Formats: sequence, C-alpha cells, structure tokens
Amino acid sequence: MLRIVLAEDSVLLRAGLVELLTRNGHTVTAAVGDAEELARAVDAGLPDLVITDVRMPPGHRNEGLQAALALRARHGRLPVLVLSQYVATAYAAQLLGGGRSGSGGLGYLLKDRVGEVREFLDALRRVADGQTVIDPEVVRVLLSQQSEDRSLGRLTPREREVLALMAQGLNNQTIAQRLTVTEASVVKHSGNIFMKLDLDPTEGNRRVLAVLAHLRDASSSP
Repeated sequence: MLRIVLAEDSVLLRAGLVELLTRNGHTVTAAVGDAEELARAVDAGLPDLVITDVRMPPGHRNEGLQAALALRARHGRLPVLVLSQYVATAYAAQLLGGGRSGSGGLGYLLKDRVGEVREFLDALRRVADGQTVIDPEVVRVLLSQQSEDRSLGRLTPREREVLALMAQGLNNQTIAQRLTVTEASVVKHSGNIFMKLDLDPTEGNRRVLAVLAHLRDASSSP
C-alpha cells in the first residue's frame, strides 16, 4: 500500500480523504492545509505519492500546483496527483508541461472524481506506478475546444472515442474493455490516429503527453 502526503485546505474534505485512504489500506504520513506545509512534509520524508489541491493558502490561486511542480523538480520521479474544483485546462497543461521529461507519475483529476471511489483509488495506483491520469472531463473540454481542427476532423467517430480514452492515460487493453472491442482493433485505431495527427507512435506516458500536447496546440491555434 502507499505512503501518501495529502494537502487540502478544506478541513472537511481533508478529513474525508484521510478516512477514505486509510480505510483502503494506505498510510497518510501527513495531512496539511497549505503549500508550505506540503513542501516541508515531503522534504521530511519522501512519500510514494503526493495528493494536492490546486488552490491553496495564502493566495488561493495555484499555490498547490506550484508546490507540486517545485517538489517534482527537487525529487525527480515523485508521483503527484493534483485535484481541482473546476475544469482548468491551463492548470493541467502546466502540470503536464512540467512532467514532459517523462519521469514519474502525474495525475490531474476533478474533486468530484473522489466520490467515484473505485475510479479514484485506481487513479492513485496508476499515478504511483508512474502512469499519467487525466480526468475525462478535462479531455472532453480539450476536444471540444478544438473541434474545428482539420486533423481531428479526419478522425472517425470511433477514432475520436479511442483518442479520448488514450488521452486519459488508459492502455490498449482497458480501452478495448471500455469500448467492447478487441485489443487488435484498438491498436489499429491508435495507429490511424497517430498517422492522421502526425504524431509519433509512442507508448505509455509519452503517448498521453503527445496526444495532450496536440490537443493543447490545436485549442490555442488562431
């Protein structure tokens, strides 16, 4: 099970997360309420995973995210899962941009996802294992922002479904299960997607980062 440092300024949500995590066998080594305490707790004893809110005292802007990025820079492969109250693709882009070197797990989830306990716990495990996990709603917004992009317009409806699941960090086997198709079909669709989007056929985290980079670039194009 995981040793976790948790940073959340809402006392009720922090207590609820501690209860959820400990009830499922994890150890919360520190549960803190601001970004400075988060940094001290991690530096004092490196955990298996950091969970932090984006907005933290004193400014309640993006102090939690900045602390996570600083900790990643200091501790290399430290897995970090960031929680956000709202869909903020800029925050997701900043987190993923800071992790583009490909080392260590990264996650960006909406707080509503905590209520879906099985999915939330699965996300923890995947991030701790070094994978990238992106909230489905964030992916949906990224896709909708660049719906006029010509290269994405070349994708079939099924390929767009595969792309959305791929961007969430799911592997081919899980995508096949979600769509009730064979894994060979997913491999074929993935190949078509990378060809149509002019992306390298990478694997694992690099694949997720490549897809998300394309979506971000498309959404910011004039």
